[in-house]
Amino acid sequence: MRIVQLANFYAPASGGLRTTLDALGRGYTAAGHQRVLVVPGRGYARVCDGDTGVRLTLPGVPVGGGYRMVLSRARLHRLLDRLAPDSLEVSDKLTLVHTAHWARQRGVRAVLFSHERLDAILAPRLPGRLPLRRPADAWNRRLATAFDAVVVASAFARAEFERVAAPRLHQVPLGVDLSVFAPRPAARLPSPAVRLVYCGRLSAEKCPHLAIEVLRELTRRGMAARLHMLGDGPQRRGLERRAAGLAVRFHGHLADRRAVAALTAAADVALVPCPVEAFGLSALEALACGTPVVTADRGAAHELLVSGAGLAAPASGPALAGAVVQLLAGPEPLRRTAARRRAEEFPWSAAVSRMLAVHRGQPPPA
Repeated sequence: MRIVQLANFYAPASGGLRTTLDALGRGYTAAGHQRVLVVPGRGYARVCDGDTGVRLTLPGVPVGGGYRMVLSRARLHRLLDRLAPDSLEVSDKLTLVHTAHWARQRGVRAVLFSHERLDAILAPRLPGRLPLRRPADAWNRRLATAFDAVVVASAFARAEFERVAAPRLHQVPLGVDLSVFAPRPAARLPSPAVRLVYCGRLSAEKCPHLAIEVLRELTRRGMAARLHMLGDGPQRRGLERRAAGLAVRFHGHLADRRAVAALTAAADVALVPCPVEAFGLSALEALACGTPVVTADRGAAHELLVSGAGLAAPASGPALAGAVVQLLAGPEPLRRTAARRRAEEFPWSAAVSRMLAVHRGQPPPA
């Protein structure tokens, strides 16, 4: 089977989207399928790799934040005609929907992988009083009709499609590289301060300011704590000003996944404060490192937690800080063991197997 993956917002700093597409691509290739990834870039390029298949780059228009977008439908459709996929996997619910029509005209299966909730994408970008549910529902009905299948990664992400009674809706949890993201006891040197880590894009919808407010609240309570912020984005300068006087280190975007894993494994608690996460890949990666997680009690990240592996709390600095204190009150070996065991339930091989079933038109295995 030739599977062509399409994504517009795929860039070196794309985070979860890039991680997901690359991991699925490796899995498709390992299973004996032909995988082609089509993404935007500065110009035309073709990269062939025995492990991940083929990556094709089309000229894309800069849209800010280091991202580009393929705007020429005709150019993309001509490329798809040449590639002749058996199944099309689209990781963009806004700008690449037209490819579902291309696929239907040619009898090609089209699968939408919905990586974000539409209301979560729009809310930070629109006036607060603007009602989002009705337009979001209308658009999601269109998506459910246009594509042969819709894939989501969590119950939270599933809810917006269940609201419109979308047929052929499948929930496929993401996975984690359990060898890269693994406990590193030697990296956890004795420290008088509680080590916190945040890993994610520094943009409004991710609520990175809450990680700083957690540190501020812990400091106010007299607890020695340090925060490592892993990631970059449009809010970085404002966050640096907000963190003035606090023990915060901004690492920026780290392309080396092993460096991310090492910093995460060395932390006592990972913070995932975003209340609209569609899955929470950074939370799963932290759990794989044996680092317990404190998440917002809304969104999808808290769905990953089990007893001992983390806590969920309302998305505010004081509430999340309280969860950190409560979590640290338990024995460290138990919470680290619980975190790792939970992550081991999510190997990428399971996600690949489920996605291949969807591409074949079959229900994914439980």
